[in-house]
Amino acid sequence: MNAIKSFFIAILCSFSALSLGAVEKHSYEGDIVIYGGTSGAVVSAIRAAQSGKKVFLVSPDVNLGAMSSSGLGMTDSGNTAAIGGLSREFYKRVYLEYKNSSNWYAEKRSDFSGSGQGTKAIREDDKTMWIFEPRIALAVYKKWLAEYPNITIHRGEYLDRENGVEKVGKIIKSITTLSGKKYSAKIFIDATFEGDLMASAGCHYVVGRESNEKYGEDFNGYRDTLRQNGHHFTAKVDPYKIKGDKSSGLLKYVSAEKPLRNGAADDKVQAYNYRLCFTDFEPNKIPLPKPENYNPADYELCGRWFEAYPDAFPLIISKMPNHKTDINNRQAFSTDFIGENYNYPEASYEERAKIVKAHKEYTLGLFHFWMTDPRTPQKFKDAIKNLGLPKDEFVDTGNWPFYLYIREARRMVGDYVLTQHDCQNSKVSPEPIGMGSYTLDSHNTSRFVDENGFAQNEGDVQRSIGATGAYQISYGTIIPKREDCQNLFVICAVSASHIAYGSLRMEPVFMVLGHSAAAAAVQCIDSGKVVQDADQWDLKKTLLKEKQILWLPKKKK
Repeated sequence: MNAIKSFFIAILCSFSALSLGAVEKHSYEGDIVIYGGTSGAVVSAIRAAQSGKKVFLVSPDVNLGAMSSSGLGMTDSGNTAAIGGLSREFYKRVYLEYKNSSNWYAEKRSDFSGSGQGTKAIREDDKTMWIFEPRIALAVYKKWLAEYPNITIHRGEYLDRENGVEKVGKIIKSITTLSGKKYSAKIFIDATFEGDLMASAGCHYVVGRESNEKYGEDFNGYRDTLRQNGHHFTAKVDPYKIKGDKSSGLLKYVSAEKPLRNGAADDKVQAYNYRLCFTDFEPNKIPLPKPENYNPADYELCGRWFEAYPDAFPLIISKMPNHKTDINNRQAFSTDFIGENYNYPEASYEERAKIVKAHKEYTLGLFHFWMTDPRTPQKFKDAIKNLGLPKDEFVDTGNWPFYLYIREARRMVGDYVLTQHDCQNSKVSPEPIGMGSYTLDSHNTSRFVDENGFAQNEGDVQRSIGATGAYQISYGTIIPKREDCQNLFVICAVSASHIAYGSLRMEPVFMVLGHSAAAAAVQCIDSGKVVQDADQWDLKKTLLKEKQILWLPKKKK
C-alpha cells in the first residue's frame, strides 16, 4: 500500500489531485465507457446520453475539456464552415455565456474585437464565439454535462495500463483503473491524447514520424531544410558553452545527434508547451511564481540568439476577453520545450508527471530569463513585463493551466490511415464522418548543430490544405483493425500519419470525432454489430440530421 501511495504522490505533482484512500474495489456497468477528459470525451458522452444510453465518463483529469479549458482559447478553427454538430454547439454555448454581462468584468462585450486564425471572435450571424477564457469553456462543459443524468463522471481515475483491460477475443469486456474501479460496457471510446486505452487493448499504433516513402508524402519525416515562418534560427548562433570551442560541449537544449536525411523516419514527437493564460488586469493578477531550480545558463542559447537577432519577439500573444491572453510559441527559442518530450507517449504515469513538471519549470524559468537578462529586446520585454496569472483561472492548480499541450503522442494504425493526400484533396476519403480544415502544422521536433557549426531547429512544417479549404475524415480513422479490437473507438490518438495529424489534432475536430464516434457506438449497440460493420449509410443519415458537416463545395477560382 505504501508503494501505491508513493506512486500517486508522484502523479500529483502535475496531474489532477487524487484521493489517496484505500484501493476501492467497485464494479460499474453501462452501455458506453469513455476513457479520457478531453473536449472530445465530453462531447462523446453528451451525444451517447442523448440517445438514452448509460454512459460512464472515466477521466484521469479532475477538470474536463483538456486544451479548451486549459488556455487554448484562440480556437484553431481553420474553415469554420467545416465545423458542425455538437462541436459547433459548444461554440454557440460559449457565445451564450458571454451574452451574460456578469462575465465581462474587465471590459465591455462591445469593446472586445479579438480575432484569430482568420475568424472573428464573436460571430453574430450564427451566434458563435471562437475566442474565450478557459473558465468559460470549463463552465460550458460543466453545465452541458449536467443536463444528462445518464452520464456518470468519475474523475481522477487512471487506467491500469498493464492489467486493466479485459478482452475476450477481440472484444473489450471491462477496464479497471489503478484505484480498483472496474467498468464494463458494450462499447468503449478512447478519448485520451495519449491513446492509453487503445494501446493497452493491443491495437497497432506508431510513435514518431513516418518516412515520406511510407505513404508517398512530401512533408513527413525529418525536416532539416524546410524552414519557414521564422520558427528556426534565422541568424548564426554559436551552440557551444565557450563560443567557437567544440571541446567545451554543447549548451543546454542542443542535441549532439547528427541530422538525418530529409524525409527519413524517426521515433521523435513534435514539441509540447503550455498555452498560457495570463492577464495584465491588476485587480485579477497574481505575479508569476519564482521558478524552481532556475539556472540562467540553461537559457544561454536564447541570450545569444537575442544578440544575433535583436528584432526577436518569441511569443504569439493573442487577446482574450477580460484582458487575458492565449500565449503560444513563436520563432527559434520560445515556450516549445524542444526535444524534452520524446519519452512521454510510452512513459509511466510517474515519468509523465516528471516530464510535465519539467515543462512548467522550463516555462517559468524562460519568462524569468526574458525579464532579467539584459540581452532581451526591449520591445519584447515591454510586451510581457506587466503579465501575471489570473486569479479566476485554474483555481485548484495554483492558477497554472490544468493541462500540458500534448500535440502528438501515440497514433493508432487503424482501419484507414489519414495522410497528406487526404488533407490536400488529392484523394477522396471513404465513409466520411466529419471534416478537418487546419493547415498541415507540425512544431519543431529537435534542435541540433548544422553543417556550418551553428544551432538550428528541425521539424516545423506549415503547409496549406486542399482546394475546398477542408477535407473529409474517414470513419476508418477512428476504429482499430478488425484483428485488433472490435468494440473500440479512438477519437484523439486517431489513425493518421504524422503530418496529417498535424492538421487533424485541433480541438474542434476532436469534438467532431467525439460526436460521430458516439453516434456510431449507439448504432452498433442497437444493431448488435461490431464497429467495423457499422451501417455507413444509416450513420451518414444520422450525422447529417445532426448537422455534422461531411463535405463542402469546392472553392470558386
